[in-house]
Amino acid sequence: MSAQTSANRSGKLKAYFKGVKSEMKKVTWPGRKALINHTVIVILISVIIALIVWVLDIGIHRVLSLFI
Repeated sequence: MSAQTSANRSGKLKAYFKGVKSEMKKVTWPGRKALINHTVIVILISVIIALIVWVLDIGIHRVLSLFI
């Protein structure tokens, strides 16, 4: 790899991270209360979906065990 190619990649990498830093400053971050609230909602929905999948799995297993 030539020195020019290496410098070009280094320049592109610096420009990329400069752009990332600029965009991250534009983000409106949630407050502590909203963050905790959203986290609890995500955990509860995940548990509910896991329970639904578990119940469906048991039901399908019992139905299939009747035929096998």
